[in-house]
Amino acid sequence: MSSRLDDELSRLVSAGVLRQYQADSIRDAADAEIAAALADPGRPRPRQEPPEPEPAKGKRPPVPAHTSALVEVLGYIGGALLLGAVALLTLANWGEMGRAARITTGTAAAVVLLGAAVVLALVRRREQLSSALAALGCCVAGFATYVAIEGEAGRVTGVAIALALAAGGVCWLQQPSLLVATFGILAVGVLVITADVLTPDTGSAPNSAGIAGTGFIIVAFVFAMLGLVRDQVTSWSLAGAAMFSSSICWLVQERGEIMALAVGTAGPAALLVAYGRTRRSAYAVVGCAILLVIWPTALYQLTDNLAGVAIGLVVASAVLLLAVLMLSRRRSNA
Repeated sequence: MSSRLDDELSRLVSAGVLRQYQADSIRDAADAEIAAALADPGRPRPRQEPPEPEPAKGKRPPVPAHTSALVEVLGYIGGALLLGAVALLTLANWGEMGRAARITTGTAAAVVLLGAAVVLALVRRREQLSSALAALGCCVAGFATYVAIEGEAGRVTGVAIALALAAGGVCWLQQPSLLVATFGILAVGVLVITADVLTPDTGSAPNSAGIAGTGFIIVAFVFAMLGLVRDQVTSWSLAGAAMFSSSICWLVQERGEIMALAVGTAGPAALLVAYGRTRRSAYAVVGCAILLVIWPTALYQLTDNLAGVAIGLVVASAVLLLAVLMLSRRRSNA
């Protein structure tokens, strides 16, 4: 497949004209066509369509409207200002506001954000803006639920409501911003379930950290599966972020350094393999960032010696460079 087609598809995905799975389908079809042509040179080529006639003189082609980007920017600013106003009002007057006022404030903000997102989605306009407003609305709805119920039950119910709304948005709008919101809600859910449900009152912080680390591994698995049916780059990058969060939790867990190294290596390894296959730079950035944070920190906790950290990093570097050489040699021989 030509790099020109790949660049054009990436540009269309970035502009929102195509979704990632559509671009992948076009790319796969082009690769299959090229492979078939190389395997059977005598295969008839597809008939080229005649060029479209040029517009007659005096008739100019329609010029696309340039207000699309401006409308989306204004929508983003409006949603952000509304959320900021609610946050400032709540923080400044939380102690003085009654329970009814708190519930009314959170509910009104959630209804406005979600209502605007639904209207935009129904008229088939501004899908990116609609998903961004929906992502904010899901989080605000979860907070409003927590305020209405309060206590441990309020936190669990709020996470459940926000997650249900975000999941519905992911299925309907299929935009990256809702995947990011889902990741944030699941992260909060892991912490809430760990603190309020799974950890006994007498449990220690290190034990809670280990439970949270296991929860983030489950979150990583969920996003790895989501990447098979939704925006793959965003989903798998968020799966790597979940593995990073799990590694941090295992570093807090008593004698959890080995588990932190294992988790902090498995996630980046998977991302780097995905980068080698797809050439998506996000995988390489996230994977390398995790390695650069987890390995030095875990090695220092294990050895309590900077020299031990340096030796461990040298070994890890040698392994990575050896893998690069082997993969490069294999590709050159192919």
